[in-house]
Amino acid sequence: MSQRADLKAYLIFTGTGPILVLSTYPDLTDPRLVEKLRFKGIDKFIAYEVDLDAVRDRYAQAYRNISQDLQEVEDIRVLDFNGHQIMANFSLGELGEAIKVG
Repeated sequence: MSQRADLKAYLIFTGTGPILVLSTYPDLTDPRLVEKLRFKGIDKFIAYEVDLDAVRDRYAQAYRNISQDLQEVEDIRVLDFNGHQIMANFSLGELGEAIKVG
């Protein structure tokens, strides 16, 4: 399977808990992406880009399905919304600089 060069993974901390997403937008502050999140009720968040290889290793089947779905579109998809599972899969030390919106 070929992978889009611009596929990115983000751990987003929202008011209701963390979500792990895959996105093909140029960056997490892209106004179109922010508007999509607002439409879903996420007006403010703190996010971190997550290493794509780590996400692929820890979410193999879901990653394959979602990344294939994103191959031809500029969009965002939730990979995991179980906060306990996300926090078990990633250490805070793996996260880079915070991206704050709102």
